[in-house]
Amino acid sequence: MKSQKKQENKETPDTKYPVPPFPKQKQDPPGTEAALKPLADHGETSYKGSGRLKGKKAIITGGDSGIGKAIAIAFAREGADVLISYLGDEETVDAKDSAKWVEEAGQKAVLVKGDIRKESHCIKIIEKAVAAFGRIDILVNNAAFQMSRETIMEIPTEEWIKTFDTNIHPMFYLSKAAQPYMEKGSSIINTTSVNAYNPSEVLLPYAATKGAIQNFTANLSQILLMEGKGIRVNAVAPGPIWTPLIPSTMPNPEKFGQDTPMGRPGQPVEVAPAYVFLACDEASYISGATIPVTGGRITI
Repeated sequence: MKSQKKQENKETPDTKYPVPPFPKQKQDPPGTEAALKPLADHGETSYKGSGRLKGKKAIITGGDSGIGKAIAIAFAREGADVLISYLGDEETVDAKDSAKWVEEAGQKAVLVKGDIRKESHCIKIIEKAVAAFGRIDILVNNAAFQMSRETIMEIPTEEWIKTFDTNIHPMFYLSKAAQPYMEKGSSIINTTSVNAYNPSEVLLPYAATKGAIQNFTANLSQILLMEGKGIRVNAVAPGPIWTPLIPSTMPNPEKFGQDTPMGRPGQPVEVAPAYVFLACDEASYISGATIPVTGGRITI
């Protein structure tokens, strides 16, 4: 009876995954998956697909680790080919691992390294996807940069600019470049954040970009529908999710997620289904919406 109760408790939302406190740890930005303690769950062994994205062609920025990696795995197991965009050499190992899981699912994986702050590179990503896949069905604007600072005086101007250059401008570059190759029924999905609703006092630049993404999503959705493009634009607002960004940019990562109603951070695999749903044909009447995946934090 005790073992049965223990198994049941494991599946309740608040204890399904590791609960803080976690081991003390610190990584240099942007961090790596292998150094996380505990390791994150991206769905490597837990995500089961059901063909909901069969035949679709997807681009995921920041697909090397964290939420992006989980989206890549989920999309592939749902039947999509995936282009994984990532920043630099330090992420190559993680990016290749993401590609491996995509290929093991029987799908095509394309890796593109480079800085999405440059519009020319964003255009290159679109060109690579079209060359490999022939079209684009799903664009996931997910890559992000953040640093935590206690006061506004501690935020270097260069860091403020870099945050906007990374988090919001590429969404414009990529959406603009991708649109000619997206047929009716295609989907753009942007990663916003609980910080768009309840901003953290140590993430001023990051939270500001997430508010901008929220508005960009709603506005672009209306524009594309009114133009008759038939492209849906939505967003996902994750709460605290256990990724390499946390020990590399946040104070006290051992307590991360402890202040949510569920008492723990989410795992990347718990966010990926929201992207799958918004990308699939079952969400055909949903545009301009945001799905919160926040561990119970309120986004109204």
